[in-house]
Amino acid sequence: MKSSGSTAWKAPVKFRMPTAENLVPIRLDIQFEGQRYKDAFTWNPSDPDNEIVVFAKRTVKDLKLPPAFVTQIAQSIQSQLSDFRAYEGQDMYTGEKIIPIKLDLRINHTLIKDQFLWDLNNFESDPEEFARTLCKDLGVVDPEVGPAVAFAIREQLYEIAIQSVASARESRLSKKSRRGSDYGSASKASGLPMDLVKLFSFKSSVVRKRKDLDVYEPVVDLLTNEDVDALEAREERRTR
Repeated sequence: MKSSGSTAWKAPVKFRMPTAENLVPIRLDIQFEGQRYKDAFTWNPSDPDNEIVVFAKRTVKDLKLPPAFVTQIAQSIQSQLSDFRAYEGQDMYTGEKIIPIKLDLRINHTLIKDQFLWDLNNFESDPEEFARTLCKDLGVVDPEVGPAVAFAIREQLYEIAIQSVASARESRLSKKSRRGSDYGSASKASGLPMDLVKLFSFKSSVVRKRKDLDVYEPVVDLLTNEDVDALEAREERRTR
């Protein structure tokens, strides 16, 4: 992965996912007619909307869900895409912004925890590639873990991107009311005065702070069937 040029760090850009591929994280949790369907995946907001219904019908058919789930699935996807598209065209400030990404996931029998810093200004970053490399380095063999890690990263980047729209809006209002003022850099305003050139290589958007290596060293545990049953029972009680 390549890092963007420094000239782009201070200028606002139009809203999009701060990654190479502009994919929207979609999360579904639908209960209907006594059945429940949960899933998480990414969607290209540029794809035609008629593909949403096609996807919903195929999912219902493959999983043998009641036909009424087609409408429920399609409406949920459409609603989340509409939320994303509502921000398109608006300015988003990402300059010199480094954010912490936290992972605390259970995928089947695998429990994975990690924390690292991500360069929000790198629009060529690839969460999926990072997730594949992480799983390979940690010896994770479950093929479902990598996509779940990438999705968790994208969800957090999406939330930060939305916040960056608000930051850009506030910056415009501030400049209008305080013409000629001397503004500090975004890194100072965010409490993260860092030298990005020194902190990041030009091939990656991820870094682990040396002093935090012991604290935030990746943790992977393989759970027993009993552990999984206990966790699922606890999660079910929590959702009631």
